[in-house]
Amino acid sequence: MSTPANPVTFDLAPFQDPLTIQRVLLNARNVAIVGLSSNELRASNFVGYYLQRHGYRVFPVNPRETETLGEKSYASLLD
Repeated sequence: MSTPANPVTFDLAPFQDPLTIQRVLLNARNVAIVGLSSNELRASNFVGYYLQRHGYRVFPVNPRETETLGEKSYASLLD
């Protein structure tokens, strides 16, 4: 495996705080699921389905899919 030419680095410490994690989880309504599969037997599909049923907007990220759970699937997080 090669490393990227320009790796992005930033301080992760603020995101390790339990109160910050709790706040994000309680307030976030949009979730990107990397590797979300359209195959209903896959765990990722169930997670996405569950989140949609509970009011979350799911953004599928999977280069092998064009649409999953009624949402356009993105090839990468950069898209």
